[in-house]
Amino acid sequence: MRLEPIAAPTALRTVGLPALALVLTALFATGLAALAGAAPLAVAGLIVEGAVGSKFALLETLNRATPLIFTGLAVAVAFRAKLWNIGAEAQLYLGAVATVVLGTGALGWPGATLLPVLALAAIVCGAVALLVPTYLKTRFGVDEVVTTLLLNFVVLLFVSMLLEGPLKDPMGLGWPKSAALVPEARLPRIAEGLRLHWGFGLGLIAAGVVWVIQTRTIWGYEMRAVGLNVEAAQFAGIPVRATLVRTAVLSGGLAALAGFSEVAGAKGSLTLDLSPGFGYTGIIVAMLALLNPLGVVVAAIFVAGIFVGADSMSRAAGVPTYLADILLATALLSMVLAILLTRFRMRRG
Repeated sequence: MRLEPIAAPTALRTVGLPALALVLTALFATGLAALAGAAPLAVAGLIVEGAVGSKFALLETLNRATPLIFTGLAVAVAFRAKLWNIGAEAQLYLGAVATVVLGTGALGWPGATLLPVLALAAIVCGAVALLVPTYLKTRFGVDEVVTTLLLNFVVLLFVSMLLEGPLKDPMGLGWPKSAALVPEARLPRIAEGLRLHWGFGLGLIAAGVVWVIQTRTIWGYEMRAVGLNVEAAQFAGIPVRATLVRTAVLSGGLAALAGFSEVAGAKGSLTLDLSPGFGYTGIIVAMLALLNPLGVVVAAIFVAGIFVGADSMSRAAGVPTYLADILLATALLSMVLAILLTRFRMRRG
């Protein structure tokens, strides 16, 4: 068997195969629910109800989706240029560290300009975190999958050291957490009395900006060209190295905004468990969205709904919440296969 490229995939193939992948994933999940001793349709209903069945559930889903929008966009931007950024988790935590360092009042920054400064500082830290692997890739040919993945563990250990040392809250009763942000450094709620904060709104704006960049600018064209064929892009005069550097800045900055949003909007302080894997889940979000920035928003809300709904379903039906992890992992694998079969057909010989 061999793979033969498809010059112009049909619309049915482009849309139908990913849709079929999601249907097969749902069927697989219902089978697992049955094996766990629960009624599959009841489990599906409980997941939907737990995700969007009430105002509280919907807001929890949108809150959970907020960091996934940023990490999904970060992955989508990088993967579009074939810069394999597996380090969104590290970039998220560095963005959170920058937010805490400047936002706890130690530097006495004026309140009116504090939030933009925190966001900018987070973006810079996230961008630097991805620029290092990008430089190693473009200068020495080092595989960025390895460097970005390993940086996740390096940064987590670095954050752990900070929380046990310079950033440890002296009023935290010994817990490894940072001091709380000053009120001026907190993202306001979208509406009084709601938990949903303006980090979600910032994520929607970021998705729109990335969509414009990718579809309406020369930079976006260069990113797509480099991602499709590096040699052809270089032959056409596109500055490949500069394009990858700009892509790294955008991707790393977007992932860092997830850390800024979680600290300034949801948590108010930094802990080592700030992210339950938002950086890695962003890969699933980006792949489900087929690397489309606007699709990332939809995919992030869908994935967040699965997690929030699975928590509620587990309590009501007695089915382990690991069903959500299996569901998303299966969705990722089936979507990758669907994308492959969209662009290639299998031939004998």
